[in-house]
Amino acid sequence: MTAAGALLEQYTMKRPQEVLLVTAEIEGESDTPRELVRDRIVIFKGFSSSLVRSTAYDPDIPVLPEGSVIVEIDRLHSPYDPDNPRYIQRGLTWEMMLPLLAEVGIEWRSNF
Repeated sequence: MTAAGALLEQYTMKRPQEVLLVTAEIEGESDTPRELVRDRIVIFKGFSSSLVRSTAYDPDIPVLPEGSVIVEIDRLHSPYDPDNPRYIQRGLTWEMMLPLLAEVGIEWRSNF
């Protein structure tokens, strides 16, 4: 799990009433591994699941692997209903998410 992914999972454990919908670019798993693939990941109560790719049953296998680039983060009210999402905030960048992490006592260290 990337440091960012682990911190976002911690955030949802501290704010269980929220769901994070993360759009990220992830290195492809095909014949061209340098190709970036856009993924959408739901993070809720400390667990991550991809809406685009298959998610491993083993929680130690990262859904947001090293080298991923977070494009945007949406905050939603739980429970998550894809047919009727209830947004709190949309289109947050990683930098915009940092103060929200700090509010719940999670600090980002770039050498994490």
